[in-house]
Amino acid sequence: MDLQFIGIDPDTKDGNCPAVWVDTDTKPEPELVLQDWVADRATEAQCAKKSPKPHSEAIIRIPARMVPLIREACDAAERAQL
Repeated sequence: MDLQFIGIDPDTKDGNCPAVWVDTDTKPEPELVLQDWVADRATEAQCAKKSPKPHSEAIIRIPARMVPLIREACDAAERAQL
């Protein structure tokens, strides 16, 4: 696995999460890897109304200030497909 680190939450004070990576080794296409806060049960319940979550998935919360990093990760994933 070769994770390309994109960036960390610009408001992080202690150098840990949230963060964004791109895994360029996944097939058939690259995948984004996101580290962030686990959603609370109320959020999971709201999400389950439209899309029940299997045990192999997680619902996370991402601050809007991370949007530029996620865009950058999307661009990197698209470039890796070429």
